[in-house]
Amino acid sequence: METTAQQVAEWMIEEIKFKGNLYQSDAIDYVRAHFGEQFVFVNENGNASLSKEVKKAFRKLHRGKVAWDRDGFFWAWT
Repeated sequence: METTAQQVAEWMIEEIKFKGNLYQSDAIDYVRAHFGEQFVFVNENGNASLSKEVKKAFRKLHRGKVAWDRDGFFWAWT
C-alpha cells in the first residue's frame, strides 16, 4: 500500500500528542526513513522541509491546535 501525505500528517499528530512537541529535524529523519523521500524537499534556503501536501494535511488535522516554534524549529500543542 502506498503511503500518503495524510498518513505522514497523522504520524506527526500522534508524535506531538505523545511527546508534547516534534522537532522538524526529527520529523524529517523519521519521514525519510519510514515514509520515503517523496515527502521531503530542500527549500530555497537549502534546508530540508516536509512537502506541501504533508503540511496541508497536517494543518487540516490539528485545526489550529498545534503551533510552529520558529526559534526552536518544532511544533507543539497550543
